[in-house]
Amino acid sequence: MARKSTRGHPLWQFDQRHLRESACPGVVGVDEAGRGALAGPVVAAVAHIPAASYTISSFRRNSRTINDSKQLKAAEREEQFLLIEQWRADRWIVAAPGVASVEEIAALNILGATRLAMQRALAALEIELLVAGQGGGDLLKPASNSATYPLVLVDGRPLKPFPWQHTAVVGGDGKSLAIAMASVVAKVTRDRLMVQLHEEDGRFGYDQHKGYGAPRHLEALRAHGPSPHHRSLFLRKLVLPAQNDQAELF
Repeated sequence: MARKSTRGHPLWQFDQRHLRESACPGVVGVDEAGRGALAGPVVAAVAHIPAASYTISSFRRNSRTINDSKQLKAAEREEQFLLIEQWRADRWIVAAPGVASVEEIAALNILGATRLAMQRALAALEIELLVAGQGGGDLLKPASNSATYPLVLVDGRPLKPFPWQHTAVVGGDGKSLAIAMASVVAKVTRDRLMVQLHEEDGRFGYDQHKGYGAPRHLEALRAHGPSPHHRSLFLRKLVLPAQNDQAELF
């Protein structure tokens, strides 16, 4: 049987090229969602694709629909999330989210909180790999022979400090299949958390804008003032310059 062509599957090809160059046993993609929001947590996610999974024809075929979560409509993200969940059940991939709270964003700033969320996602991934029987402890930590560990690809620029060896890929959620999967998991996980916050407090419309600076959100802030779910530093930096007359609210 002729081998199925991977032409037209650039995200798959990107990961395969890095696997060949590194001789690693798999790829771990890392991405975040909610970094620029005015309210709610920042959520990171990781997706681990073992090298063997890239050879599964149905996985290769169906993963063509996976893309950077920002390029997808909400319904498309939900469909892809269900696909990812099925692949997890089939043990073709392993994925896990990590969350940093509004309080941690205030304490660490958004960069520090994003790193923390990514660390939590990677730590959760190690536990998932152990449960799946795919290795022992410290599965992602660097060693003298780095080829014995999965290649960790992080969307964006290098993370410093960060306890895991990794390769930064600017625009990685549109280049790497593993990072794109992580972006979908992070976005859908965070969107669902924001819907839960809306159910607790419907004044701000979190279910619609997910905590970003949409006009409806800014209008609600002017009317009600901030809630405990708002990022106070973000409000001072981004909202106050244009709304000095509302400074007492923040």
